Amino acid sequence: MSISIPSIPRPVNEPVRSYLPGSAERASIQREVAIQAAEVVEIPCVIDGVDVYTGRTVAVTMPSAHGHLLAHVHLAGPAEVERAVRASEQAREEWANLPWEARVGVFLKAADLLAGPWRDRVNAATMLGQAKTVHQAEIDAACELIDFLKFNCSFYRDILAEQPPEHSAGTWNRLEHRPLDGFVFAVSPFNFTSIAGNLACAPALAGNTVVWKPATTSALACWQLIRLLRAAGLPDGVVNVVWGHGPDVGDPVLARPELGGIHFTGSTGVFQGMWRTVGANIANYRQYPRIVGETGGKDFIVAHPSADPAALAVAIVRGGYEYQGQKCSAASRVYIPDNLWPEVRDRVRAMLGEIKQGDVRDLGNFVSAVIDERAFRRHQQYLELAHLDEVVAGGHAHGEVGWYIEPTFVRVGDPKCKLMAEEIFGPIVSAYVYPEAEWLHTLRLVDQTSPYALTGAVFARDRYAIQQATQALRGAAGNFYVNDKPTGAVVGQQPFGGGRASGTNDKAGAPHNLLRWISPRTIKETFVPPTDWRYGFLG
Repeated sequence: MSISIPSIPRPVNEPVRSYLPGSAERASIQREVAIQAAEVVEIPCVIDGVDVYTGRTVAVTMPSAHGHLLAHVHLAGPAEVERAVRASEQAREEWANLPWEARVGVFLKAADLLAGPWRDRVNAATMLGQAKTVHQAEIDAACELIDFLKFNCSFYRDILAEQPPEHSAGTWNRLEHRPLDGFVFAVSPFNFTSIAGNLACAPALAGNTVVWKPATTSALACWQLIRLLRAAGLPDGVVNVVWGHGPDVGDPVLARPELGGIHFTGSTGVFQGMWRTVGANIANYRQYPRIVGETGGKDFIVAHPSADPAALAVAIVRGGYEYQGQKCSAASRVYIPDNLWPEVRDRVRAMLGEIKQGDVRDLGNFVSAVIDERAFRRHQQYLELAHLDEVVAGGHAHGEVGWYIEPTFVRVGDPKCKLMAEEIFGPIVSAYVYPEAEWLHTLRLVDQTSPYALTGAVFARDRYAIQQATQALRGAAGNFYVNDKPTGAVVGQQPFGGGRASGTNDKAGAPHNLLRWISPRTIKETFVPPTDWRYGFLG
């Protein structure tokens, strides 16, 4: 047991590597991509530190070259889920009782390993398995996850230092920040390696044990992450990985009385279904489970007539099409005044005509493929709707080699049509052109059209207009941007999360999220307790 209260390094955001042509870092990542592309990996479940090969497998292929096999993922069934829960429960007491600085040491080491020798491994796996360009992999799998690990350690120490501010004479009041009374079920999406890692690591840092179900489409990168955590010294049973279809894993996990919490990122429908299941089972749990979720988005850019059309056009292209629009924060609906529309339309069309789309192994490509055939088919249906309106650029799908949806820009006539209201999660951006004089009416449209409230942006040079949008759209976005694209939240700078149908807004990248994995206990110690039951007022 430590007899000190150590400080830890104050975090700074990880610098983003540029991978310029001719650079050593570019050559290094290309070598690692080639190595991993030449392998077919058997990816097991990991339960109590043991690699479990079930023999029930699904294939993981490259989205940008779907005939290229990357891995076989071994799926869990009820027996493996039972083992994972049991392992989490068996490890819970010892992990929770480990001094806080010892737990912090594991994750600080993981961050430094990721910043160094593991950087190319995790980035390359993210590129190949999730169809991210080298830049998108770098800002996600490397920089953001390093930031999550380091900033969370700093936030956690600061939380532990929070104590009752005043003490009454003769007493000592303390606050103990315990982990939850049960394991945490972490369910992570395909699109961000950093989110996947944080969903498992944030609760574990606070002393919880975790059953982690990553998306199988992110298995190559998540397999690297669990290996990284092992290399950093994470004890067996603290994070147990089970792959599988939602009902095969989720249903038996949610039925467990030991469930202490859910840390989820994914679709709104799945999250609501999990919440319903928890509600139905509420009398069977040993405690009320904490439920933390970041779900869907229909993220907006609204432009005032005073907006800079060049900046607006770049925000649409970067905010709407980077990573093929498969970001929960991606710009999906845009409101443009008619005085700016001709120039913005032409600028966006020209930029989309210049960018390259293709295999992530070609570092000259700006965008690649969507994640899988199911997403591809769904986006084809939205393209059919787009062609009923005015397709400004793109509008076609190509599935012969990879799951390619052209970056598509659409002008719609109905501001509440499906393209403007439904989450698409692909490279399709819809624009509604409003009469210049209807600025305030358009702000109401933005607020009322979608059930989501994740990210949004306003573009204006008029300061009064910026304030009007900030006020009118207060409930429409948990992350709100002024004259910037609505993507790219940075850990420690823009804590991330939204409300309404977009989630519980518990702000990953800030202390708010960590507080959800802590169950405080108040301790009052009285030094000289009374020995007479009588109060003075009795006379």
